[in-house]
Amino acid sequence: MPYTRPDPQTLRQCYAQSAEKVRTAENYQEARKAFFDLQKAEEDWATLMSLCSVRNTIDTTDPFYEGEMKWLREQNASMIPMRKAFHRALSGSPFRGDFEKEFGGQMLRLIDASLKTTDEAIVEETVREGEICQQYQKDSAMAVTEFRGEQCNFYGLLRHMESTDREERRAAYHAWAGLYERISPKLDAQYDELVHLRVRMAEKLGFDSFIPLAYLQRRRFDYTPEDAACFRKQIREIITPAVAEIREKQRQRLGLDKLCYYDEALLFPEGNADPEGSMEELVDKARSMYREMSPETGEFFDFMVQYHLFDLQTRPGKRLGGYMTRFPGYRAPFIFSNFNGTSADVDVLTHEAGHAFQGYLAMRCIPVNMLSGSTSEINEIHSMSMEHFAYPWMESFFGEKCRKYLTAHLIGSLAVLPYMACVDEFQHRMYEKPDLTAAERRQVWREIEKAYMPWRDYDGEAFLEEGGFWMQKQHIFLYPFYYIDYALAQMCAFQYYGRMKEDREAAWKDYLHLCRCGGTKGYFDLLEEGRLLNPLREGTVLASVGHVLEEIRKAY
Repeated sequence: MPYTRPDPQTLRQCYAQSAEKVRTAENYQEARKAFFDLQKAEEDWATLMSLCSVRNTIDTTDPFYEGEMKWLREQNASMIPMRKAFHRALSGSPFRGDFEKEFGGQMLRLIDASLKTTDEAIVEETVREGEICQQYQKDSAMAVTEFRGEQCNFYGLLRHMESTDREERRAAYHAWAGLYERISPKLDAQYDELVHLRVRMAEKLGFDSFIPLAYLQRRRFDYTPEDAACFRKQIREIITPAVAEIREKQRQRLGLDKLCYYDEALLFPEGNADPEGSMEELVDKARSMYREMSPETGEFFDFMVQYHLFDLQTRPGKRLGGYMTRFPGYRAPFIFSNFNGTSADVDVLTHEAGHAFQGYLAMRCIPVNMLSGSTSEINEIHSMSMEHFAYPWMESFFGEKCRKYLTAHLIGSLAVLPYMACVDEFQHRMYEKPDLTAAERRQVWREIEKAYMPWRDYDGEAFLEEGGFWMQKQHIFLYPFYYIDYALAQMCAFQYYGRMKEDREAAWKDYLHLCRCGGTKGYFDLLEEGRLLNPLREGTVLASVGHVLEEIRKAY
């Protein structure tokens, strides 16, 4: 896929011309044509920007793509006034009702929200925010330390933290914490500036704080921060005690006097289930799995393999984490990851592939690009549910350790929920009091952590005992308020898993329908389309996890 620098002037002219055509349209067909002409121009721009971003994250040290990303962000921000003018014309068009009749009300709902969240007044802050986020990704990607004769980044150390040798786990853990402590002055400064930039943007746009702006930016039209707090309360009251019970059982299994943080990843004294095979072999196994799963998944994964739409290997300078993105002009998803030889590698081939599968379907059946993807609360249902739908094929990845993997996966899916609630509460607290010092931020994290994860023992590691653990979650830096979405989605994924055990065909049919719906409706309406209980309603957490707790107790 060739990258050439796009012409911003062409896109600016297209915005201006399309806005004028919408304003002067004599009938719906003229306004509709103007909309889709602009969509094609935006699609071309977005494809090149996505391609550039992927190559920048594959190698954060490449000066060409680093420079191109800086230029693209600046150009993108400079187009805010033209984009807003077009959205204003569309929002106020006499043919608004025709658009809503053909494409549903969500499209104009998104456009109305964009009018409140973008403005020429925040161009400078938008550009700076992008620069800091890019620098953060580079700093965290470049952090390495020597461990037992090899250069390890964060992901390399995590592999050692699953060792059956407790001294190796402890040593890897201290090296991991030491890496974060060494770069913490940079990360503290970056986050402090990000918080104040976002607060300043909110003030310029007329919001009381960044929180309501962030909710609008995340298209959270159906629920409030108060609803999120009630959901976190359900996690604290129902999930936290259940996980504490699992951690105690784990301590007993491992034969330990106390369970420390570096013990949490090891569920079985004889070792966790690691996948069998090289990266290429795992992809081949995934291809066989998806061909057997359904005609739709088989077609999708064949497409991914045919066009090499993966970058999975960990390398120096590569951004941390994993993600799925899209090249809309090619109707192509792309999966990015950092394989490290653990079961997490297989999780990527199910989780990120769930995102990619939904994107592959929606880009082919939804004509309006902005509606092909939904909010992250829905998008994560696609990915997390796919992890469970893939269970029948796990034996091909893990062999005789399959049952061990399935138990560990269920435990991991449940045990991470209190941490997700921690991240969400922490972010609300940070933007409620944006002037906290770095030390005060750590104090807040440790206080929240103790409420949701009372079993967490850092074994005297001062940096983490003081609250430094929050830094390891890149969502806090890059995607403010994006994390509770995973917990909301996991409730729905557990629902599909429960129904899968009773009637797999019916559960898959509902899941497939939800994927094809994309973002054509709001959060609550899409839950109904997928025949899912609303996680924000009282009682849903218990209803969603009951069968999971029963299965874990029998297996572990």
